[in-house]
Amino acid sequence: GINAAKNYHNDGDSVYRLFYDTVKGGDFRSRESNVHRLAQISLNIIDQCVAQGVPFAREYSGYLDNRSFGGAQVSRTFYARGQTGQQLLLGAYQALERQIGTGQVEMFPRTEMLDLIVVDGRARGIVTRNLITGKVESHLADTVVLGTGGYGNVYYLSTNAKGCNATAIWRAHKRGALFANPCFTQIHPTCIPVSGEYQSKLTLMSESLRNDGRVWVPAKKGDKRTASQIPEGERDYFLERKYPSFGNLVPRDVASRNAKQVCDEGRGVGESGLAVYLDFRDAIQRLGKPVIKERYGNLFDMYDRITGEDPYQAPMRIFPAIHYVMGGLWVDYNLMSTIPGLYVIGEANFSDHGANRLGASALMQGLADGYFVLPNTINDYIASTKVEKIDVTHPAVREAESQVAAVTKRLLEIQGTRSVDSYHRELGKLLWEDCGMSRNAAGLQHALSKIPEMRDRFWHDVKVLGTGEELNQSLEKAGRVADFFELAELICLDALERNESCGGHFREEYQTPEGEAARDDANYSYTAAWEFRGVGTPPVLHKEPLTFEYVHPAQRSYK
Repeated sequence: GINAAKNYHNDGDSVYRLFYDTVKGGDFRSRESNVHRLAQISLNIIDQCVAQGVPFAREYSGYLDNRSFGGAQVSRTFYARGQTGQQLLLGAYQALERQIGTGQVEMFPRTEMLDLIVVDGRARGIVTRNLITGKVESHLADTVVLGTGGYGNVYYLSTNAKGCNATAIWRAHKRGALFANPCFTQIHPTCIPVSGEYQSKLTLMSESLRNDGRVWVPAKKGDKRTASQIPEGERDYFLERKYPSFGNLVPRDVASRNAKQVCDEGRGVGESGLAVYLDFRDAIQRLGKPVIKERYGNLFDMYDRITGEDPYQAPMRIFPAIHYVMGGLWVDYNLMSTIPGLYVIGEANFSDHGANRLGASALMQGLADGYFVLPNTINDYIASTKVEKIDVTHPAVREAESQVAAVTKRLLEIQGTRSVDSYHRELGKLLWEDCGMSRNAAGLQHALSKIPEMRDRFWHDVKVLGTGEELNQSLEKAGRVADFFELAELICLDALERNESCGGHFREEYQTPEGEAARDDANYSYTAAWEFRGVGTPPVLHKEPLTFEYVHPAQRSYK
């Protein structure tokens, strides 16, 4: 879904309430100004998307329908069954294709950015590789915009598409753009559990399912009976029990930690014991199967195809998984990074969600940045900045191209014994165990000692097949995993440096007596922005203090 403070249900929603819920949901680690702008713009986003033809769900009267998502007690989420993101993407693609058709935009499909061109301290273009022919080219410009998404695939198993990677933002970071809050990673509570070592990604079950599905586990430890054999009195609806005000619609970080906790207690379900039930029995009895099918039919079909289990007859089994990252390149209010002329939008930047993103807010931020914020701020930069004309013979362009060529040549010449995927899987497992849903100093120090050793082995023993002058997915993945090794080290360093728990960053040493995240506002109410100083050289930490004028930080409570 996608959030907007339209208040169509007359349930008390407003721009301020969306602003407040987002700041609180992010555990008071986001900028007030950015979040308030986002809440204001949310109203326009829906109108923009409807005008583009996005088929949002409608009520019987013809008005756009809403439902609730985690961290909110109002219905503000617009949706298109369980595929809102896909429908919004199609609307954006169609609008883009129209501009391509009129000659306003030139598109370069099957192309990967491998470096940023910086001239006199300003971003002036990018170096790319054609994924079909392997040709390396430079594209020059007055400004550069990165909308390349997040880095969740550093964990290997995530809900992201396999092609998602951090190369664009990481190469920009190495050129001087500060990287903010890398340890703020989001675990989504409703994913299909891992089923074996052979898996290369995980499948997300939409958060919308928590509107009608009830999350539970057996009350007794080690209970291996099937769901249908466990009577109502022996079930523990733990989210409803612990958080009566929000129930199953608590924010993602809270739901994920509680699911992990009951599994750690030995009450998880399924063969692995690493799952909880998401049960639609009561909703089907109350509303009827046709209503549930209309709301979630595509998600139920997807679950059935993947697991071979019918969620209309038996509860879904779900478990948390990496889904989103709140960290990214640091940007100012105008979405410009610390490199003048380099703008960063959407999940690639850090700007709006603090330490935890509320459900249905990623689409809201991405469309707000691209449709409404950037067109105004980038024009101001172009109008007020005079840049010299350059061509591909400029020394900075040649240097960037030679850097890309050198990395490609080095990867192809190693000819070791292990595949790229084996290293990626090893790195992801280490990160998940030591810097996943919960972290502690010992685990983070262990990860920081292992990652350089693994990175060194990768650069001496990885086997990259093929050549650089052809379609070569082994080479593509090798470059991305090389960047993941460096990024993983920064994630763990940032997590170790932040001696508090907040949102998706849960340090086991810092929690309340009830097991909730314990922030340290006196010492850590800041955005951590890291400066790259070289591989193997400690980065420099810069701090942007966070000030709150309208929402005063308090212990988050969803009880």
